[in-house]
Amino acid sequence: MPTDLRDFLTTRRSVKPALMTGPGPTAEELQTILTLAARVPDHKMMVPWRFIVFEGAARARFGEALAAACQAEEKEPPSPVRLDTERARFMQAPLVIAVISKVNLCLAANAHGYVSNWLTGWYSYSPGIRRHLSLAENERIAGFIHIGHASEKPADRPRPDLTQIVSRY
Repeated sequence: MPTDLRDFLTTRRSVKPALMTGPGPTAEELQTILTLAARVPDHKMMVPWRFIVFEGAARARFGEALAAACQAEEKEPPSPVRLDTERARFMQAPLVIAVISKVNLCLAANAHGYVSNWLTGWYSYSPGIRRHLSLAENERIAGFIHIGHASEKPADRPRPDLTQIVSRY
């Protein structure tokens, strides 16, 4: 394995959206990131994924949809603070991408010098959000990828002990 690739893979970190800042990827960088993310193994060329990009004012508009779904779907009425949290959820990172399948989008963004974090919150399973995004019956949200620049150097986290997660047949 080339040293540059090994160094990249061993030092990449997820960064919380609250610790991200702009700018986000340029239009050209985003095109390349999505192109690389779509280059995953694809049995019989079924293309079992798609992306929904949230940037600019679309992040705030989607925040309103999150707040509305929260109000409609929670058992107890959400507090004003909770609704404000949902409205602001996508405003922390300059770019958020919904992933409708598991792909290598994070690595593609990281390879371009951006930080990322794959989050799957309550809204990934929300019937109201599924309707809002016009998902087909057979589509599921795998998560939302937040992309930006780190406002501070991310600390490493404990990684699994390979003796605990690797077995041989």
